[in-house]
Amino acid sequence: MLFNSLSFMVFLVVVIALYYSNLLSWGNRKRMLLFTSYVFYGLWNPPLVIILWLSTIVDWVAANNLAVEENQRKRNGWLALSMVVNLGFLGFFKYGNFLLENFTYLMNTIGVEYQAQPMDIILPMGISFYTFQTMSYTLDVYNRKAKPANTFLDFALYVTFFPQLVAGPIVRAGELIDQFYTEKKATIDQFIWGLFLFTLGLFQKVVLADSLLSDTADTVFSSKEALNFWDAWAGTLAFSGQIFFDFAGYSTCAIGIAMMLGFILPHNFLYPYGAIGFTDFWRRWHITLSTWLRDYLYIPLGGNRLGMTRMYVALMVTMLVGGLWHGAAWTFVVWGALHGFYLVMEKLFRRKVNIKTTQWNGIFLAFLTFTLINFTWVFFRAREFSTAQNMIESMLFLHPNGILVLEYFDLLKVFVLVGLLFLTHFYMRHHTVKMVSESVPNWLFSFVWAVMIFLIVIAQGSGEQFIYFQF
Repeated sequence: MLFNSLSFMVFLVVVIALYYSNLLSWGNRKRMLLFTSYVFYGLWNPPLVIILWLSTIVDWVAANNLAVEENQRKRNGWLALSMVVNLGFLGFFKYGNFLLENFTYLMNTIGVEYQAQPMDIILPMGISFYTFQTMSYTLDVYNRKAKPANTFLDFALYVTFFPQLVAGPIVRAGELIDQFYTEKKATIDQFIWGLFLFTLGLFQKVVLADSLLSDTADTVFSSKEALNFWDAWAGTLAFSGQIFFDFAGYSTCAIGIAMMLGFILPHNFLYPYGAIGFTDFWRRWHITLSTWLRDYLYIPLGGNRLGMTRMYVALMVTMLVGGLWHGAAWTFVVWGALHGFYLVMEKLFRRKVNIKTTQWNGIFLAFLTFTLINFTWVFFRAREFSTAQNMIESMLFLHPNGILVLEYFDLLKVFVLVGLLFLTHFYMRHHTVKMVSESVPNWLFSFVWAVMIFLIVIAQGSGEQFIYFQF
C-alpha cells in the first residue's frame, strides 16, 4: 500500500477514526496500530510478514536476555543470535543473487565451468530499514545504552509502526518505544501540522518527483549511447531532484502521519543540497541512516580516536557498506566509494587549509559540493557501468557530438526546477518549514496548502512506488 494511493487514504482515515474513538483503551489502540501495520505491510506480499515476525521475536528474546545476563560469553551469544538472524535474512533476500552472480563470474574467470540458475527471491519491502532498526535496539541493550521495552506489544509496534516501516526514518528505541508507554493524542495544532506535512510530502512525490522529473531521468539513463553535454546534465540533475523529492517526500509523509497520531519521528532530511562540504551533506541527507552507520560502524571501527590513517580507513569502510546497503550491485559500491573518497579528501584539505565560510563564498562552496554530489548520482541511477561511463564522459564534455534525447522544454524545466531547489536548500540551511510557516500570514499559508492539494489532484499520478522501497 503506497502513501500516494487512494487505498491508503481510505486506510488512513479508518486508522485515525479508530485511534481517536472512545471505544478503545490505550492498550487496545496500540493493538489496533500493530494490527493495521501488519495489514499495511502484508498487502504487498502476505507471506513476507513472517520474516518481520521472526525478526521481531528473535530480537525481543535476545534483548531481554542481554538485559539480565552477566556472563559475557552468554551475552555475546545472544547478540550473535540477533546479528546472524537479522543479517542472515538481509543477506539472503537482498544479496543472494548478487553473491551467486559474482561467485559464478569468479569461477568462470579462473577457468572453472560453472553456471548457476538465478534464485527466485522476492525482496521483502523495506527489509534494510526494519533490519537496521531492530539491530540498533539489540545493540543498544547489549551496550547498556537502552533498556528492553516494557512489553512485547510496545516492541512489536516499534518494529512495525506503519508510517516509517518500509522506508524510514530509521528510529532508535529511545526515540519511539518510550512514546508508547503513555497515551498519545495529537493536539489540534499538531494534527493540522501533521496533515500539512503529509500534504507537502505527497506534493514532493506526486508532483515534483513523478510528474516533473522522473520521465526526463528515465529517458536519459535509458540511452545506450553517449549524450549531448546538456542532455547528460539535465538527466543527472533530474534524477538528483527526483530522488530527493521522492525520498524526502516519503519521510515527510511518515513524520506527518505519525504526528497526526500524536507521535514524533526524527527528521531525515535537512536541505542537503545546500550543504557546504560532504561532512555537512551527510548531516543533512538520510540523517537516520548516516547516524546509524556512524554509531554502529564508524565509531566501533575506531572513528577519529585512533589516528588519521585509521580514521580514513573507517570512513571508507563505512561508506562502502552504506553504498552496498542501498543495493546489491557494484554501481552502488562505487557510489559509496566516491562519497568515502570525497570525505577523506575533504578532511585532508581542511587539515591543510582553513577556509572561513562567508555569505560570499558560501554559495560557491555549496554549488561545488552539489556539483560533485551529482557525479555520484550517476552511479546510483545507472544500471550498468557502460551507462555510467557514457554519462560521466558526456557531463565532462568528452562527447561534443553526443546524441540528443530531450526537448528544449525538458531542459528548461529541469534546470529551472533543480536550480530553484538548490537555492531553496541554501537559503533554508538555518531555517525549517515550521519557522517559515510561522513567519507568513495565515492566508498565504492556506493558499500555498490549497495549491499543493490542487496540483496533487490534477497530477493524476499512477501511484508509482517510492524509489527507496527497493532498498
